[in-house]
Parts: sequence; C-alpha cells; structure tokens
Amino acid sequence: MRYLFITAAIIIAIASVWITNTLVDELKEEERKRIEIWAESVVLNSNPDSEAVDPGAFNDFNALMTKIAEGNTTIPVIVTYDSGEVLDYKNIQLPEQNPEQYLENRIRQFAKKHDRIETQVDENLVLYFYYDDSTVLKQLQWFPFVQLAVVFIFIIISFLALNSTRKAEQNKVWVGLSKETAHQLGTPISSLMAWVEYLKTKDLDTQWLNEMDKDVQRLKIIADRFSKIGSNPEPEPMDLKKSIRSAVEYMGRRISSKVSISVQMPKEPIMVLMNESLFGWTLENLIKNAVDAMDGQGEITIRAFSKGNKVIMDVSDTGKGIPKSKFKTVFQPGYTTKKRGWGLGLSLVKRIIESYQKGKIYVYKSELGKGTTFRIELN
Repeated sequence: MRYLFITAAIIIAIASVWITNTLVDELKEEERKRIEIWAESVVLNSNPDSEAVDPGAFNDFNALMTKIAEGNTTIPVIVTYDSGEVLDYKNIQLPEQNPEQYLENRIRQFAKKHDRIETQVDENLVLYFYYDDSTVLKQLQWFPFVQLAVVFIFIIISFLALNSTRKAEQNKVWVGLSKETAHQLGTPISSLMAWVEYLKTKDLDTQWLNEMDKDVQRLKIIADRFSKIGSNPEPEPMDLKKSIRSAVEYMGRRISSKVSISVQMPKEPIMVLMNESLFGWTLENLIKNAVDAMDGQGEITIRAFSKGNKVIMDVSDTGKGIPKSKFKTVFQPGYTTKKRGWGLGLSLVKRIIESYQKGKIYVYKSELGKGTTFRIELN
C-alpha cells in the first residue's frame, strides 16, 4: 500500500510537470508570434509608403498598427539597428546609472534565450528585435517546481500521519496487553503469596519456602512492571550501579554457566532520574537478548560511565552480530531471529528507555561473528 501510494504520487507529479512544460512551450511559441506581429506593426507604422498598405486607408491602418504596437505590455523587447545601436525598448525599467550598459547586457541575455527577430524596413535599413519571456510565462516556468514541492510536502505529511496512526495503534496494543497481563497475574500471585505464608506455619524446609517466596515476589515485580506500561510513573533519583548489580545478580542465576557477565563501573555513584523497576526490566531484556545471540555461551560486558550531562551504559556481547542494515529494524515489534519468540524484547526496551526514561538506545557497534554493543544514553 505504501509503495502504491508513492508510485501514484510520482505519476501525478510527472504528469503535472509534463503538462505544464507543454503549456510553457506553446506559450513561448505564441509569444514569439506576438513579437513578430508587434515588430511588423512597428515597421509598418513607421513606413507609410510600404506596398503592404493601401494609401487611401492609411489613417485607419496607422491607427490599427499603433494599437498593436502599444498592446505589448508584458513582454520585454529591445529594438536595435543592424549596427547594434539601440533604437527603442519596451517593458524594461532602466537603472539610473549606466543605462546603456544595462541594455547591452539585457540584449546578450535575450539572445541566449531566444533567436532575435529580423525585420527589413527598407533596402537600406534592417531592425533586430530581442525579447525575453513575459512575467506570466516566467511564473509558469516555476510552476512545475512548485507542484513538485507541494507533492513532496503532501507525501511527507501523509507519511507522518500514517506513522502517527500506526504508533498510536501500537501504543494501544502495548497498553492493553500490558494492563490485561498485570490484571491476569494479580489473582494467582495473591493466591500464591497466601499459600507461601500458610506453608511457613507448617514444619517444612525453610530453604525451599524461601526460594518459593523469592519467585512469588519476582512475579509480583513482573506484574507491577506490566501495570506501569501506559501510565506515567514518576522517575526517582537513584544509583545506576545498584540497579545494574541487582539485574546482573538475578540474571546470573538463571542463564547458562557458559555465559559470563562482567561489569565495569566507576567507584563513585552514578545518579540518574529513572524508574528502577522499568529500568531493571530493560537491562534484563538486553542480557537475555545477548545470551540468545551467543547461543548460550560467551561473554557479556556491561559498562557504565558519565559523559558530560549524560550517563552512558553499554551492553556488549560476543555473539553473532547484526548487519548494519538491521541496526534500526531490530527495535521493531515482531523482529526476531529465533525460531520461537515474539520479537518484542528490544521493542519493549526501546519504548521504556525513550518513553519513560526520556533517553536513547541504539546499536552502537556490531560486527558479524564478533558481537554487538547496545548503548543507552540517560540524562
């Protein structure tokens, strides 16, 4: 549909330009004929003895020729002798300084655009008529470019409108799915929490109960994250280092032992304004994505540092890498290289960073067969 729309717009633009250029060519021809008639009228008006004029009707003919000669009010014309001396000019505004030089320059300009019209007054006198396009014709010559600009602006506005509509629909899907997920998780989580508390009153192994309690609390955090999608959670000042350590500690126990995670951070705290729950979700998704890219074995490096008024966090892996043509595509909903997967992880990450953390995330660098680095910039 998008390409059909673009094709139709291009066809309309080309057709408009072709029609306009055709009209311009026809008007040019008409203007040349008008100048030829005007030139003849000037000659005949100045030569009453011409054989083309009936001496008995000279007065009426002279009046007609005068009317024709005065009828040109839009086409600039310069009349010269065969020696090059200017005889007359019409529809040209002369400057106060160097008017002769100005007329000479105009003659050269006119000669480049149109062939001069040569008129024989008598056997000893030849006049040359140099002319330019009329104001209307000049405006019409610019009209195709105006048309193209209008079509171009129309295409841009249409694409912006389509993208805005598509994003609005995606937002509705995101929010609806997230709210419903949080709602559906709420009841079983509450029930599980009650069961854990009940089992704690029994004579059971507390180690297993503690692990169950951790998982239930984890489910509670996940439900809370989904409930925040679509809302506008207030960011709070916090140390980014603590959030990174928490996410690494949680994921470290749940990924393959063949994957190592190293963290490089300065000794001093890295304070940022953010929602800790949503940011932790972002980091966990990036780590999962890195593990998948490395097929369960390799090294993940997380590096955080301050740069000016921004905080930078790089998440690097030693996985398959991403082609440069896919640097932006990987963040689109549904994009995935796995046989099983929804392709929503990186899309969710981008949404959280840009919409809720007011930051940026992008593929900083990637090399096929060597790995990828995702960069997050926070204020």
